[in-house]
Amino acid sequence: MDLMAMIENTMTSPFIYLAILALAMLDAFLPFLPSESVVIAAAVFAVSGIPSLPLIIVLAALGAFVGDHIGYLIGRLLRKRGAGGRLIRAADRIAPHLHRRGGALIIAARFVPGGRTAIVTASGATGYPLARFTLFTAIAAVTWACYSGLIGYLGGAAFESNPTLGLAVGLGLALSITALGELVRYVLGRRGRSATAAG
Repeated sequence: MDLMAMIENTMTSPFIYLAILALAMLDAFLPFLPSESVVIAAAVFAVSGIPSLPLIIVLAALGAFVGDHIGYLIGRLLRKRGAGGRLIRAADRIAPHLHRRGGALIIAARFVPGGRTAIVTASGATGYPLARFTLFTAIAAVTWACYSGLIGYLGGAAFESNPTLGLAVGLGLALSITALGELVRYVLGRRGRSATAAG
């Protein structure tokens, strides 16, 4: 069996739904897990009707939402127990920004590799209000799930006769958008530091 047939069998298996839910949940505190890639890949194959795009998006959003709350709880427990040295010091550096513009940070961090882990853990560790955290992480989870699902679906629809190319285009688009976001953040950060130094 070739690699593409194996991928197709995996993506059209009912177990893909469980994998999407689990990966979206676990990558809140294990950021090396490829949740976005799996959502995009499943959405590429959803063009044929199996798996279901709405179900992919709902499960990805649910997994991300639950995972963010687990990360929040981990941050809170680390602070309470006085553990997590370096992590807690990083949370303390993030705290002023988080409490000033937490909503924007929580939503934006969902799209930055490793950013989600840092922000959700810092939210718990710094005592960011749970009700506000829940609201913003719900927005972030739904936005991310829709974005990932639609990018994959569009890639699959554009290259329906060649799912390999559709998969490559979907993943390439997601990586390009992430890289562009990081570039904009870097440029704005440099401008801000230059303005502070000049002032």
